[in-house]
Amino acid sequence: MEAILKLFGEYFFKFCKMSGYDRMLRTLGGNLTEFIENLDALHSYLALSYQVRLSEAGLVGSKGEQMPEAVLGIIEAVAKDFFDTDVTMDILNMSKEEERTGKKEHVVFLVVQKSHRELKRAKPNRKQDNQDILRDQEVLGLLCLRERALLWHLVNTFVPVYPEQLWIEQKTFCNAFPFHIVFDESLRVKQAGVNIQKYVPGLQTQKIRLDEYFSIIHPQVTFNIFSICKFINSQFVLKARRERMPEAWKSQPALKLRGQMIWMEAVGCMIYMCSPKLRSLQELEERGMHLSDIAPHDTTRDLILLNQQRLAEIELSNQLERKKEELRILSKHLAIEKKKTETLLYAMLPEHVANQLKEGKKVAAGEFKTCTILFSDVVTFTNICAACQPIQIVKMLNSMYSKFDRLTSVHEVYKVETIGDAYMVVGGVPVPVGSHAQRVANFALGMRISAKEVMNPITGEPIQIRVGIHTGPVLAGVVGDKMPRYCLFGDTVNTASRMESHGLPDKVHLSPTAYRYALENQGFEIIERGEIEVKGKGKMTTYFLIRNLHASEDEIMGRPQSLPDRKGEHKGKATSRCWIFFPLTTWVVQCGP
Repeated sequence: MEAILKLFGEYFFKFCKMSGYDRMLRTLGGNLTEFIENLDALHSYLALSYQVRLSEAGLVGSKGEQMPEAVLGIIEAVAKDFFDTDVTMDILNMSKEEERTGKKEHVVFLVVQKSHRELKRAKPNRKQDNQDILRDQEVLGLLCLRERALLWHLVNTFVPVYPEQLWIEQKTFCNAFPFHIVFDESLRVKQAGVNIQKYVPGLQTQKIRLDEYFSIIHPQVTFNIFSICKFINSQFVLKARRERMPEAWKSQPALKLRGQMIWMEAVGCMIYMCSPKLRSLQELEERGMHLSDIAPHDTTRDLILLNQQRLAEIELSNQLERKKEELRILSKHLAIEKKKTETLLYAMLPEHVANQLKEGKKVAAGEFKTCTILFSDVVTFTNICAACQPIQIVKMLNSMYSKFDRLTSVHEVYKVETIGDAYMVVGGVPVPVGSHAQRVANFALGMRISAKEVMNPITGEPIQIRVGIHTGPVLAGVVGDKMPRYCLFGDTVNTASRMESHGLPDKVHLSPTAYRYALENQGFEIIERGEIEVKGKGKMTTYFLIRNLHASEDEIMGRPQSLPDRKGEHKGKATSRCWIFFPLTTWVVQCGP
């Protein structure tokens, strides 16, 4: 288990490097001692974005027990990778102590380091080597671990030079470091910076205790000199007690201080060099503070301004995201409205013609050598209009035309226009198709069936319509700029209109051309009407379309079809019935064995 935990610690260090913290970790110190001393300060700055501490990785098991072996792997990996140094670590002592947050396990490590150059000259006897290391190498210190926090006491070989006397007076020092507190072993305040006195007026009182006005937020230790000394290299965060603040300030957020504890052996006191724990200008305003309260050399000023810039960039990014979402919603709504516009436009003009007009192109007139045109009107429509209210006429025509419009989609014919009670469609225009006459014929039969569902507002009986059909050549093109229409021109249009006007109620009147060249022998029942006098055309032999011999009423109307009942089929014959659906006509094909 110890070996596995140690390997885990080594891997966690590699994981931190792979996660992008390589450069940040390398800049903590020039040697292992400085690295360890500054590691806790790094944790404080990364607390918001990186919750797992490097020195706390794997130190607490599922049952809450400490796992210090992982620390061995971490420290040895750091020393070897960053500082080209091998270290040996041993656990000297493990004990449990009572702290304000409960019982905590306290682990003390012995850390000894040796350079690679010296290791190369070492003898192969490892036991003797360990004894030589303990005897000849300088012991750097003790590592103390308490509830996922490390305390290091490492001996540094660097020897600084100090002046014979301190060349600074008390007033200048208190102004240069406006946030600092000096207290003795019993936590009695001896000295405080000028600005910390401003925001915690109680510090101006003689012989007050520091723990009366502040509580320790980090590290989570008991507020006494012994606990502070054990974590002397940690960053300390103190929070002002709200009940000790002036009454007018109790509504403001409590002041937090962040800084370093330094023990002064000569005077037997601890100095707390700190700064206000602030992250933004908003927090500065909430506490009634100003940037001028912070010393110019204090990096807290830069942190506040940089963080404010970061917050402004985040807000700008959020605004851009909101605008992007608004544009997405508007684009979606625009697409819906565009779809509605296109649907309306395609209802007025053929699709390919409408697309050309949308692109700003001119639509050239076209000649169609053969097509089939249908006209219809309501019998006695003039008398109905004279006896009814306008709204009744509108409702009757709307009901009839809605049914006819549905049939145009069923049989794929093009609705040209409606004028009053006259309804005009064409097959084979604007898209030429060989079955244009059959499509229009089936549409006419459907019109006759649909008309029976529309009631005459005077008599309450179904209305009657006349239908005329003619086949021939036409010219077609878009006419007009306002409300442009796709219109048909030629004698074929006139002849089809004559077939409608000379027809009979509830009859589909066919011209000789429509019968002989388009519908004869196409599966329709057609009877000869005989020779009649047609206005402007002379005598013509015309015909009446009765029904489609191969399609039921439901198929003509485009209604859903159910599968045939096999009980009616003849026994002993291997027969099958196939339904073949075409856009215009539904054919029933009887297939024998």
